[in-house]
Amino acid sequence: MEKQKVYLADAEDETLASYFTASEKYSLVGRSTDGAGVIKDVKMLKPDFLVMEVMLSGMDGFMVLETLKKEMKASMPKVIFVSHLSHSGFVSKAIKEGASYFMVKPIIPENLDQRMRDLLTQTDKALDKGEKQLEEKISNIFISIGIPAHIKGYQFLREAVKLAVEEPEIIGSITKKLYPTIAERFDTSSSKVERGMRHAIEVAWNRGKIENINSLFGLKIYNSNEKPTNGELIALIADKMLMEG
Repeated sequence: MEKQKVYLADAEDETLASYFTASEKYSLVGRSTDGAGVIKDVKMLKPDFLVMEVMLSGMDGFMVLETLKKEMKASMPKVIFVSHLSHSGFVSKAIKEGASYFMVKPIIPENLDQRMRDLLTQTDKALDKGEKQLEEKISNIFISIGIPAHIKGYQFLREAVKLAVEEPEIIGSITKKLYPTIAERFDTSSSKVERGMRHAIEVAWNRGKIENINSLFGLKIYNSNEKPTNGELIALIADKMLMEG
């Protein structure tokens, strides 16, 4: 298993630094007690966890967290505050600002480790649930417009929509990036991926379910004499998934 990268923004806690340095599960990628330095390092190193004291030099941990949220967005690490400041106001502010945990010093490394493992488990479950929901939505659309699940093109198109949801700009690189990525995942060639998708769309159109796709997207896009290209259908469905959240 790949080590989780940890950044420690706490000057006094050598116990935690030693624990992460010796750990087989974590890699201590950096340390600083300067607020601006923490921001700079975390943006560059992109750790999985930021273990941070509230009181830092230059700016406090709350300002660091607020800045990182604005500037890192999706690549934001999980933040765990560790501090002697145990007032409920600090704790509620930390959680409200987006921290995952607030732990009061002195910190027992094993307890912190357990909280970190809990967070990883929660993240994995959320990702699994989100992917399952996305696949169900895509499958329902395919059934509605008449793409049968037993043909290979169904699987190729489903994977393509998922990729386009995760990385919308991939629609602009269908032949150079989208087809090769899917081909690698299914151990086949890009040309077979393209042909499989085209066949799936033709089957759907031959089944005459044109009105289903028009009603699905809320406007009359196609008729029986015109079929979407692979890229057009993938982009349409991906856009619908993104708009629905």
